[in-house]
Amino acid sequence: MRVFLAGIFTLWAAAAPASECLGTNLFGTMPADQRAEIDAAVAGVPHHQGILWQAAKDRQVMTLVGTYHFGDPRHDAIVARLEPLIADAAALFVEAGPAEERRLTEALASDPTLMVDPAGPTLPERLDDRDWALLSAAMAERGTPAVVTSKLRPWYVAMMLGVSPCMMQQVAKGGVEGLDRRLVTRAEALDVPIRALEPWDTVFTLFSHLTPQQEIEMIRAALPAAAHADDYAVTLTEAYFAGDVWAIWEFGRFDAYRNSGLTRDQVDQQMRLAKEQLMDRRNQAWIGPLTKGAQDAAARDRGIVAGFGALHLPGEQGVLHLLEQDGWTITRLDG
Repeated sequence: MRVFLAGIFTLWAAAAPASECLGTNLFGTMPADQRAEIDAAVAGVPHHQGILWQAAKDRQVMTLVGTYHFGDPRHDAIVARLEPLIADAAALFVEAGPAEERRLTEALASDPTLMVDPAGPTLPERLDDRDWALLSAAMAERGTPAVVTSKLRPWYVAMMLGVSPCMMQQVAKGGVEGLDRRLVTRAEALDVPIRALEPWDTVFTLFSHLTPQQEIEMIRAALPAAAHADDYAVTLTEAYFAGDVWAIWEFGRFDAYRNSGLTRDQVDQQMRLAKEQLMDRRNQAWIGPLTKGAQDAAARDRGIVAGFGALHLPGEQGVLHLLEQDGWTITRLDG
């Protein structure tokens, strides 16, 4: 789950290039049998590799790019390839556009209870002593003192643990934009309309259904990797630029089996919950706006470009397969 939490945290924020954070690509150092497990889990997943795609149906055309929300110089080549397509598009669709970003910023400034639970119980009251000590130390490394951490909402804490201290420091300073932001910047410069795929408050509604136990298990699942977050950042970044999109998801699953302290059934339950809430439901909700946008664009002899987190592309409930089931022809453009 922490893979998605980190992605959500940076959905509206620029971040540092992972290449500026020192870490090890864990895919390159893991034992062969562990990599084989991941490869086997990935093999049957529809559209599991690739970040740049075209969907076509009759005269309707979408260019779909799976984005990485952190900044990286390697985005330059992707932006250069997409720029003429954006220039000719009727609209750019993203998870959250400038208007949603402004609304989110305003809401956070006016209502701190979106991230802070003023009523309690506090996190040290909900965690055992060992887990609270690990959590408070990890959050201190990310610039949040224990007295503040104790009152934060669990989903936000778990999300923060998925981001390395190095990246947190760069977020605070400002820096290189993630691919989503860079696409928006180019669309604005080219005077191409920007459309949001979901409301500004989606990040808060995603976790509103969780039980207290599920909230605490989310933190427990994120804790073991928090001290090695730079390694995770490098690992996931390299997988993304290699196009190994679904390997990112399965890496998180098998790592949680080994290191989270949760049972295999608990991990699988969390992964199912994360996939349903963070991907499947959102993917299904996005199909309508995307197809309507492409239909409207085709009436003007144009297409659309859509950029959203790369993990939304693959899978039985991924955007690509959902479009395929609706009669769209899917073509990979980067392989």
